[in-house]
Amino acid sequence: MRQINFSLIFAFGLAMVFFTLENTAATTVHVLPGLKYTMPLAALLLLSSGIGAVSAWFFATWSGMLNTVITVGKDEEYQAQQVRIQELETDLNRYRSTVETQLGLLPSAKTSASDDEDSDVEQLDVSAS
Repeated sequence: MRQINFSLIFAFGLAMVFFTLENTAATTVHVLPGLKYTMPLAALLLLSSGIGAVSAWFFATWSGMLNTVITVGKDEEYQAQQVRIQELETDLNRYRSTVETQLGLLPSAKTSASDDEDSDVEQLDVSAS
């Protein structure tokens, strides 16, 4: 991998040297009205590509920082949700045990069902008379 990287850097550097040697013609750049610079074409292109690279680096850094802030916010939100879920599970278990305790104090469902049947039979007998 190091050989490939070295080869690419060497080829890029060599291409830049040849480009600079071939493009030495002076070029005038008008930055603002009344403000102009004269420099070789190769220097102008190298300068503009350098400014573009630095701008891209700043943009990548800014985007990375924003992504980090968003990720931290989501992690905090996730942690808060997990705490809330644990609280709700605790409450649910407490309510469940309370209901089970209260159901244990009530008379059994079997006894109440047989009482209902007996009262239905009595009602039938009364209506038949």
